[in-house]
Amino acid sequence: MGRIRQHRSVEICPMAKEPVPQLRIRPVNDREVREDGDFVLYWMIAARRRLANFSLQRAVEVARDLGKPLLVLEPLRSDYRWASDRLHAFVVQGMADNLVEFTDAGVTYYAYVEPEPDAGKGMLEALTEKACAVVTDDFPCFFLPRMVTAAAARCPVRLEAVDGNGMLPMRAAEKVYSRAFDFRRFLQKALPPHLSDFPEGDPLRDYDLGPAKLPAGFEERWPAADEGLLSGDVEELAGLPIDHEVGPGVLHGGPRAAGKALRAFLGDRLDRYGAERSHPDSDSPSGLSPYLHFGHLSAHQVFAGLAQREEWTRERIVDTRKGQRGWYGMGEAAEAFLDELVTWRELGFNFTSQRDDYDDYESLPEWARKSLEKHAPDERSHTYSLDEFAQSQTHDRVWNAAQRQLRETGVMQNYLRMLWGKKVLEWSRTPQEAMAILIELNNRYALDGRNPNSYSGISWVLGRYDRPWAPERDVYGVIRYMSSDNTVRKLKMKGYLAEWAEGQAGLLPTRRKA
Repeated sequence: MGRIRQHRSVEICPMAKEPVPQLRIRPVNDREVREDGDFVLYWMIAARRRLANFSLQRAVEVARDLGKPLLVLEPLRSDYRWASDRLHAFVVQGMADNLVEFTDAGVTYYAYVEPEPDAGKGMLEALTEKACAVVTDDFPCFFLPRMVTAAAARCPVRLEAVDGNGMLPMRAAEKVYSRAFDFRRFLQKALPPHLSDFPEGDPLRDYDLGPAKLPAGFEERWPAADEGLLSGDVEELAGLPIDHEVGPGVLHGGPRAAGKALRAFLGDRLDRYGAERSHPDSDSPSGLSPYLHFGHLSAHQVFAGLAQREEWTRERIVDTRKGQRGWYGMGEAAEAFLDELVTWRELGFNFTSQRDDYDDYESLPEWARKSLEKHAPDERSHTYSLDEFAQSQTHDRVWNAAQRQLRETGVMQNYLRMLWGKKVLEWSRTPQEAMAILIELNNRYALDGRNPNSYSGISWVLGRYDRPWAPERDVYGVIRYMSSDNTVRKLKMKGYLAEWAEGQAGLLPTRRKA
């Protein structure tokens, strides 16, 4: 009694080639399954989609094993840090897609948007009192790990967190890797076996367990989000206690928009990705990062689309353990993209899944901290406050353009994101202040912020995943240096500057010197 039969789901659910790999399933409490409960609850908090979703697949396995219907709850708090029209709109637009997708499959789906702080208090507990078991998403960053741990302590039934974040299960790596080269070498050994463990394309195909019955009074106490709110229109969001100064970004959220973006990248821009992705004037970046962050798209969907385009099979993998790029056996552009999608993206998950201090200055490598602190007293040519940075009020036309793009659209050109970070380090009073400013700006404005890659990218600016660079410079010490002048000389960006640096033909006056 009370045990989830791990392998029976293969027999009960013929469309599943294999059950969800055990390495991706993490029990968060030691409670038993309640076999006489009313439903299996999938608490959707990170993998916000129907397709290629290991968490949903696991919930279906458990539901079929117990012969109970599935209930999907997708909630959105109002009091998370940096909550804004931008982030809320992106999420609720995905909820609108999910409402249609799950309803069409005959699954009870409940989208809840908290109208005020603590309004959703007690909602999860009310459902777990009636549930057989709970499955949720295992996301290693932001407030989600603390939220899941706290919920597990109160949950009267078994709660499992399922890792669907990347191609490699997070628990497959037993240590934190300090360089991309070393992590890539580990991937070349560890990843190939996991390329046979893809999630089901549609875990709800032929779903036949019927609708779930909500507890009495549940809908009255916690009303489901209506169609107007799920549109994401600013008028609909106006009554919510979130930041209305950060308006919706340039991208529409949701699994449908994510699929469209993936098809556009694979069909129109991938061929240019390898050679042109660093150039701001080139329309070659994938644009998939926000969809991956909010779980509207999975890394497995991207890899599968890429493999299909390349007519790829696992036999083409180059048997190497040397850490070089280009080992999947795909074309040059595809290899360049895979190094970003897998090596660099999952390097961030490797760190945040094993270290709680991923956003602390003290977590930087010792050599980097020593160099930064040695040069902390150095005179800065310019210094700016958080607000001046936020409003693009620096002397540097290129930096201002990048920040303006981020502030107004929620995205930033990839190469300029590195320069953007380096200049904040150069123009802040201390490296600790620089890290705090970068976290604030990125997480407030970027659609793909608050992510393991947010923190790996910011910490890269200050030396993580890098090495000492000569010559030793003021402020930077031996941290890698980047300059706006070199960037303009090296990259094609006249069109970019014409669009985003409007009205800044030269340098702005310096507001303050150190």
